[in-house]
Amino acid sequence: MLFCLDIGVSQSEWLLQMIVRKLRLQRGWSQEHLAEISNLSVRTIQRIERGQKAGLESLKALASVFDIDLAQLHEEAPMNENDNENMTWEEQRALEYVRDVKGFYSHLTSFILVMTGLFILNFMISPGYIWAWWSLFGWGIGIVSHALSVFEVFTFFDANWERKQVEKRLNRKL
Repeated sequence: MLFCLDIGVSQSEWLLQMIVRKLRLQRGWSQEHLAEISNLSVRTIQRIERGQKAGLESLKALASVFDIDLAQLHEEAPMNENDNENMTWEEQRALEYVRDVKGFYSHLTSFILVMTGLFILNFMISPGYIWAWWSLFGWGIGIVSHALSVFEVFTFFDANWERKQVEKRLNRKL
């Protein structure tokens, strides 16, 4: 039994997203390149890699591009280190970390753009009172919290703790 780390994503969808992402990264392809050679949209690739359901035609296109059987994309056997198509715990953690860092930078970019817009709006509408500071302060707390979580500044619940909890739940070593 797999431990699915993404909330709201079934085990088979989670496994598919990990397999597709691993195969893409092994080949050094971007999502855009994979979309181009598989004749799928970039948005479809992004959705699949986030664990959303993939249609049969999308799966066939991906299997063809990766030169694997369609059944290998649906494989639901437990992951082990001997199977090249499955991911090790360390690979899963690395991909999750990269996804978390990407999410943080996306959050930070939104923060900077929106705050810039709010300050411009503030100076245009009411330059005598700078109310945009309140938004900056409130959202800034969220940014700092997100950064502390992603970059594990305080490691109360680090990867080792997660691994021990998964092993405890599975009653076996990973």
